[in-house]
Amino acid sequence: MVLETIYVLRHANRVHYNLDSRTGVYSSAYGIANPTGLGNDPVLAAHGVEQSIEFANHVLQLDPPVDIIYSSPFYRCLQTLTPALETIFAQRKEFPLVRVENGIGEFFGRAHFHHPSPAPPSVLLSHFPSIDPTYTPIITPATNGETIPGLHDRLAYALYRMIMELDDHPAKPRSVLICSHAATIIAVGRVLTGRMPENESEHDFDAFTCGLSKFNRRVRSPVRGVVGGWDCELNSDCSFLAGGQEYGWHFNGDESFIDDKKSML
Repeated sequence: MVLETIYVLRHANRVHYNLDSRTGVYSSAYGIANPTGLGNDPVLAAHGVEQSIEFANHVLQLDPPVDIIYSSPFYRCLQTLTPALETIFAQRKEFPLVRVENGIGEFFGRAHFHHPSPAPPSVLLSHFPSIDPTYTPIITPATNGETIPGLHDRLAYALYRMIMELDDHPAKPRSVLICSHAATIIAVGRVLTGRMPENESEHDFDAFTCGLSKFNRRVRSPVRGVVGGWDCELNSDCSFLAGGQEYGWHFNGDESFIDDKKSML
């Protein structure tokens, strides 16, 4: 085993988007066009851009330093990472390629419609040349959404595969940075630590915009996989952000667009 630390970063503050739950149509708010053309794939707000720069100023202070980077396939996550990538490049003289992994993408509740899939790599590469074009995602979420247990199962599988691959990576990376979304980040914390609450809506792991969490592998743990083999050192730390903790999120019910009682009639 080589991997020691997993950093998890929530994307910075984004522009709002709207959803008509009757039709399943997503649309950008305030008339702001989304670069990928998807209604549920907004850019960062001006404040979010500032947060991403603040993280870039902080990234070189991380110990151990970031070796490999994974991102959700949504624009706001890749945009959040861009200033940090430039900072790392200036330090190492080589541009780190980002592995775009659908398995750590956004969580959408179960629905009677199909949520828009994220833009394909060919489109994302036109906006973010730092993407690794050779990387193949581990898993792709269902477009009609997930239950909260389903989200946890998805993250358990994706993280297991990621950790196993990084443990066997010839470069022997000590750390990985993952940029994702609030619900996904909460599930990551539960999966890595093995702390699964009886009430799925329990407020346990935090997810503030541009908040950074840190998980360390238990030194004496024989576990090569995921559950129970990691301890949380930082829980959505925002000490490096001028605005501190902002826009925290937690589960509230099953997040479903389907009324099971009505569907049974």
